[in-house]
Amino acid sequence: MINYNDMAAQTANFLLTVKAVKLNNEHPFTWASGRKSPIYCDNRVTLSYPEIRTFIRQRFVDVIRETWGDVDVIAGVATGGIAQGALVAQELGKPFVYVRSEQKSHGLTNQIEGEIHAGQSVVVIEDLVSTGKSSLIAVKALREKGCVVKGMAAIFTYGLQVAADNFKQENVELVTLTNYDTLIGVAKEQDFIRPEALESLAAWRVNPEKWSDDHMNS
Repeated sequence: MINYNDMAAQTANFLLTVKAVKLNNEHPFTWASGRKSPIYCDNRVTLSYPEIRTFIRQRFVDVIRETWGDVDVIAGVATGGIAQGALVAQELGKPFVYVRSEQKSHGLTNQIEGEIHAGQSVVVIEDLVSTGKSSLIAVKALREKGCVVKGMAAIFTYGLQVAADNFKQENVELVTLTNYDTLIGVAKEQDFIRPEALESLAAWRVNPEKWSDDHMNS
């Protein structure tokens, strides 16, 4: 049986140690959307560290086996989930495909790259879940292909309510190796953040849009 609390804490510690996740309340990061945030996550950094890369791969394998059992295909979400998904597929001895955010405009115009067939069961691998929108685009593409999506596993989620609502609406089970609450707790214990920043980080989690608006001129 997986000890999810231990897994989440260890994963969070790794992400913070190698700065795959960065926290800066005083000088917010600007996301691709233009929104300001006190947290920035780039889990591709973990691929540069063999020990962490192996840990994440094995925890994905454990989660898949315990949550969904046997599966026909592993699918990675482009781009962050491609390398992670390929590592997991290799470990499980399963076929691997990856899913683009949209069809290519040239060549074979594929959205799903790799060999996959209607009726096959799939677990989707993602590196990060924010709102869940891009992740669920991949699920939709696989379902349109006739595949049975058993669920999605991701390294980290911000834990935003909009993501929970989106996954529930699309009837997709999401399991993550760690999450925002655990990460903030580990960051406090390990002195990655100052105690006085906790209130602001909690406020961002509750209402990231308002937090961003309040910090646009900072």
